[in-house]
Amino acid sequence: MKIHILGPGCPKCNQLAETATQAAKELGIEFELEKVSDFDKIMSFGVMMTPGLVIDGKVKSVGRVPSLTEIKNMIQ
Repeated sequence: MKIHILGPGCPKCNQLAETATQAAKELGIEFELEKVSDFDKIMSFGVMMTPGLVIDGKVKSVGRVPSLTEIKNMIQ
């Protein structure tokens, strides 16, 4: 599984990365996490607000940090 965290490295972006990592680990899923801070790359996902969460190429969340439970549901 490929997880992208879209954002400039702000506190909410870092929180989202930590929560997404925890969710995948708790589910026992192998994953690769990539933080994307380049504005052009963020725009290529169609995301206008950060932080953004992209799982396997699909935008799952924009402009907020979902809860651990929400992210687990997005991953499954």
